[in-house]
Amino acid sequence: MKSDELVSILTQLRNLPAETEIVEFKEAKTNYDFGRIGKYFSAIANEANLKGNAFGWLIFGIENQHFNIVGSQFRPQRKDLDSLKSEIANKTTNRISFIEIHELQLPEGRVIMFQIPAAPKGIPVAWEGHYYGRDDEEINALNIEKIERIRSQALADDWSAGIVPNADITDLDSQAIQVARLNYKNKFAGSAPEVDTWNDETFLNKAKLLIKGRVTRTAIILLGKEESEHFINPAEAKIRWLLKDSQGDNKDYEIFGPPMLLAVDKVYAKIRNLKYRYLKDGTLFPQEVDQYEPYAIREAVNNCIAHQDYTKAGRINVIESDDQLIFTNVAEFIPGSVEKVVIDDAPEEQYRNKFLANAMFNLKMVDTAGGGIRKIYNFQRSRFFPLPDYDLSNEKVKVTLIGKILNQDYARILASHTDLSLEEIILLDKVQKKLPLTTEEEKHLKVKSLIEGRKPNFFISQKVAQKIGKKADYSKNKGFDDSYYLDFIEKSIREHSHLNRKDIDDLLWKKLPEWMDDKQKKIKINNLLSTLRNQKRIKNIGSDAVSKWILNE
Repeated sequence: MKSDELVSILTQLRNLPAETEIVEFKEAKTNYDFGRIGKYFSAIANEANLKGNAFGWLIFGIENQHFNIVGSQFRPQRKDLDSLKSEIANKTTNRISFIEIHELQLPEGRVIMFQIPAAPKGIPVAWEGHYYGRDDEEINALNIEKIERIRSQALADDWSAGIVPNADITDLDSQAIQVARLNYKNKFAGSAPEVDTWNDETFLNKAKLLIKGRVTRTAIILLGKEESEHFINPAEAKIRWLLKDSQGDNKDYEIFGPPMLLAVDKVYAKIRNLKYRYLKDGTLFPQEVDQYEPYAIREAVNNCIAHQDYTKAGRINVIESDDQLIFTNVAEFIPGSVEKVVIDDAPEEQYRNKFLANAMFNLKMVDTAGGGIRKIYNFQRSRFFPLPDYDLSNEKVKVTLIGKILNQDYARILASHTDLSLEEIILLDKVQKKLPLTTEEEKHLKVKSLIEGRKPNFFISQKVAQKIGKKADYSKNKGFDDSYYLDFIEKSIREHSHLNRKDIDDLLWKKLPEWMDDKQKKIKINNLLSTLRNQKRIKNIGSDAVSKWILNE
C-alpha cells in the first residue's frame, strides 16, 4: 500500500468509537512482548475470518483510550521489523504470517501497522498450538463454537463427493475394481460371501464409490481408467516419483495417473528400500533393518491422496534420495498441529475429502480410526531414526522420512531410555535437529534430567551422558565454571608478563563449550576480560584495537 492510502486507513481506524475484534491499538513506546504479539495475531486472524474481512490490524504507536499518536520505537531497524514475519510464522498454523508490516513516519511520531490476514477458509490459526479469539476488546481462548464455525467452512461442500456428468461404470478400470473387491472383503471379512454375489454397481455403491449408481470424483480418482482423468479437469490425480542423486540432481522420474488404488503399489515398487546396518552398543553383530517401514511409505502416499486439495490442480510428489523420502501434497493441514494429532492419537474430527476418505477406508487404504501418523512416528522410533519432519508452509504438506541414524547420541538415548513417552521423544528429536523448544518443553526435559544448557544450545545431561558412555562429550559441551577461565587468564598473564587479545583467544578457544560458535566464543571471552578488569585483577595498557593485558598490581 502507498503511504497516503495507509494514512487514510489509519485515520478511519482512529475514528472508530472503540477498538474492535479486528483492530487493536498499542502504545509500544519502546518494546512489546513477543508472545502477546503472537496471541493478537491468532485472535485477529480468527475474528477477521468470522466477520468476513480479508484482514485485521494491530497498530503500535497509538494509545488506546483516545487513539492519539504517541510514537513507537519498537524494532527501529527495518531488518529487525521484517524478521518478525518469520518469527511469527515459526509458531503459527501452517506458518501463516503478516501480509505486511507498514511503517508510517508521521509528525506526531512513528506508527507501525501490522496487517494480519484472515484465517484461511476452514482452518483456525493457532499460536504455539493454542487458538485465540476476542470478545469485544478482550483476548481469550477461541471458544469451541467459533472453532467449529471456521472449520465447517471447508466442509460445507465435499468436492470428492461430486457427481461426474457423462461418466459411467465403463470409465472405471476393471483390474482396479477387482483389487477393490479383494481389499473390501479383507476389510469386512464377515461380509465376504455376500460381496461375491454383488454385481459391480452394487459393490461400488456399498463401498461408497458411487452414489445411487452415479460415478463420483472419488471413483474416478481411485478406480478410473487412466484416460478418464479428464472428467475431473482441471483437477489432477497424479503422483510423480522423482529419484535424486547425492548431489540433488534428478536421475529418474515417472508419473502415475488413475486408478490411484493401483498407482500406490507402482510408486512403492519404484522406491529402493535398502537395508541399513548399524552396530548396537554391547554387540559385535550389526543390526539390519529396512531403511523405511513399508507401512510408513504406503501410509504417507495414501494420506497425500486422501487429503490433497484437488481444487488447486496440483500433483502429489514422492521424492527419493539416498537417505530420505519426501512426500508432498497441495493442501492446508486441517488439524493445524501434527504434534497434537500424534499425541492425542484420536481420529480426525474433520476431513477435507470426507467421501474420498471413507471410500479409502473401505478399500483398506487408510485408517479413519486415527493413529496412522503416530504409527509412522513409532516405526521411526523403533529404528532409532529421526522422527518425521512436517513442513506445513505455503499451503502444502511436506513430510520427510529420514532412513538412517542422524545422531548417535539420540539413538543411544532411545535405546537406553525405553520408558520415554512419544511426546518426550518428539522434544528430544527437536534437540537433535536444533529446532527451537518452548519454555515449557525446555523445562520438561530439564526436570527429567535429559538435557542441559541454555536456549538455543542444549546438550545431553550429565546423567544421560554417563548412562550412554558420552562423559567426555558432556564435559566438552558443559565447559568449565567461569572461575576456571578467570584464574587461567590471570595465571597466564603472570607467567608471560602480558598477553594480547589473540594470545587470550588462543589460550581459551578449545577450552570453551563445543556448542558455542565463533561469535559466541568471542563474546564469552569479552565478558571474562570485563569481569577481570572490573575486579581490578588485570588492565589493558594498550588500545581497544591492539590490546596489551597486564596484571593490575
